[in-house]
Amino acid sequence: MTIDNRIQVVLIDDDPHLRQALSQTLDLAGLKILPLAEAKGVAGQLERDWPGVVVSDIRMPGMDGLELLTELHAQDPELPVLLITGHGDVPLAVQAMRTGAYDFLEKPFASDALLDSVRRALALRRLVLDNRSLRLALSDRNELSTRLVGQSAPMLRLREQIGALAATKADVLILGETGAGKEVVARALHDLSSRRNGPFVAINAGALAESVVESELFGHEPGAFTGAQKRRIGKFEFANGGTLFLDEIESMSLDVQVKLLRLLQERVVERLGGNQLIPLDIRIIAATKEDLRQSADQGRFRADLYYRLNVAPLRIPPLRERGEDALMLFQHFADEASARHGLPPHELQPGQRALLLRHTWPGNVRELQNAAERFALGLELALDNSAPDGAVGSTVEAVSGGLSEQVENFEKSLIAAELARSHSSVRSLAEALGIPRKTLHDKLRKHGLNFADHHAADELD
Repeated sequence: MTIDNRIQVVLIDDDPHLRQALSQTLDLAGLKILPLAEAKGVAGQLERDWPGVVVSDIRMPGMDGLELLTELHAQDPELPVLLITGHGDVPLAVQAMRTGAYDFLEKPFASDALLDSVRRALALRRLVLDNRSLRLALSDRNELSTRLVGQSAPMLRLREQIGALAATKADVLILGETGAGKEVVARALHDLSSRRNGPFVAINAGALAESVVESELFGHEPGAFTGAQKRRIGKFEFANGGTLFLDEIESMSLDVQVKLLRLLQERVVERLGGNQLIPLDIRIIAATKEDLRQSADQGRFRADLYYRLNVAPLRIPPLRERGEDALMLFQHFADEASARHGLPPHELQPGQRALLLRHTWPGNVRELQNAAERFALGLELALDNSAPDGAVGSTVEAVSGGLSEQVENFEKSLIAAELARSHSSVRSLAEALGIPRKTLHDKLRKHGLNFADHHAADELD
């Protein structure tokens, strides 16, 4: 059992008359209180970020106030604990304050003194939790930048959306092509949420045979079907208290979709062959590479399930829409692979950078990661420009035109690729390209490129 976050004061005193009088004082002041007769077990019922304060008598049978203070501060040293003392306990209370108690009140004390101390403690608690939340948000932002590498506008927007949705309880629908990183996004949503300590269960609906998908998801009781000899806990039930990631949701049969809709609406699961409704505390993150609205219009996906899932959609931009992120990601994966294989890191040459920028990445991040692995092993960059899997209505831009036009396009791509790197001056850019600065200026003008657009310092000397 966990003490409700709406409770502002936990009041502990073994004297029923004093407990009732103090409860009445706090209640009349508009505070939500939980009066208790003993301290044992209280710490275990408080979450670390519980937003209230504890008021406790020192001398009580069983666990006393000082033992409670020690136990509470072991899990959160910043939780305000106010101690109530008898006349002879003042030296003891002073010692307790030196070890972390927020305040102490000596009996008998006025009601106003109690209210003043509690209100100040609550104000301090709010400040502590606000600062803690800010630090966590900054940490999460840094963690997202590590998981979802890139500085393009689509990626900055995606990380902002993930940060906002992670703090909510909303189910999420992730939209993205094959290889775009849907499971990475789902894991980020889970790890940055309040469910981070619960299970994260990932299942690919497209990889399950139709005959076992219901048993895998919902579980079954003995005798539910031929071969069902023992009870099986399904994935939804196994993910209770955490997050279930359901990839390729478009591949689920209409019958299974009906059961999923019921689960989403009622938050209960019923095992195959069973009659018991099992309540679930679970977040569902679904993912698809298809246009589910179009699938619903064609009768291949339930429209009511689509609308239920589409409350909080997240679209992962394909790599071809992310510009120079491809270079950053490629180097990131190549460096990881080099370290993993115990090899020295390789430096991308200008021609290779131009090739990476020109490529349309039909396999998205997964294809890029594989290419970076080959590069780290010293193998040739071999890139496939076939149409993206699941990219509805997408097109792949091909290199066209005569030889002269293709040479011009390649030259522009090569210079643009070098511009994407960190150069302190035009001089260093010219040296990297192996051409005089005057020639570089001419080519920048010819191709409509500008050093200042890519770098804060526009040194033209």
